[in-house]
Amino acid sequence: MEQVFIKALPVLNTLIEVGHQAYFVGGAVRDSYMKRAIGDVDIATDAAPNEVERLFKRTVDVGKEHGTIIVLWEDETYEVTTFRTESDYQDYRRPSEVHFITSLEEDLKRRDLTINAMAMKTDGELIDYFGGRQDIDHQLIRTVGKPEDRFQEDALRMLRAIRFMSQLGFALSEETAAAIERSRSLLRYVSVERKTVEFEKLLQGKSCSSALRMMVKTGLFEELPGFSDKKEHLLYAS
Repeated sequence: MEQVFIKALPVLNTLIEVGHQAYFVGGAVRDSYMKRAIGDVDIATDAAPNEVERLFKRTVDVGKEHGTIIVLWEDETYEVTTFRTESDYQDYRRPSEVHFITSLEEDLKRRDLTINAMAMKTDGELIDYFGGRQDIDHQLIRTVGKPEDRFQEDALRMLRAIRFMSQLGFALSEETAAAIERSRSLLRYVSVERKTVEFEKLLQGKSCSSALRMMVKTGLFEELPGFSDKKEHLLYAS
């Protein structure tokens, strides 16, 4: 287990010692499996936000209504988020209702891509309900469950999928690519600022050329401000 996880173990153990579940989740777990540099370490638990605040002396409420509390431990900060389900998405971006739950599998089921939906125990064992490891091994970007469902929940996920293509050098699954082509108009409901952040990350990826071609193939580029008439420019750039 990498040092960044070892350093965070006291946070998980504090939760576990009083009877709660706690796991490492998200991008750090993906990058650990891929032997990539690890960024922020995120933690998921069945402990309610109020309980997280009670257990730790130094916390910051950054979204308690959505289950997220920042825990400050020594010289590090960790996002600790309660297992949750989301429903009734507004504007194809934000859930209007969040329900706290006790099932790790149900919590991971709401995430965007299989490669981002893995968890890790305190002993380093991976939990992978949706085939994330297999998709990494096959260098494939695929949504958790039906791609149309994930894109209806959060339209930015279409652009994120292609951004991960660029960053990781993976291919987009045929089912995911077809769903982006069918659902691309939903991206217009996402703010320009959020789209810009994802697109800038895409441009910095090692497989930017492939990602730009996929933007053109799926027609998603037409939903980016100022790009609707730039098809040839994008193909030339790629």
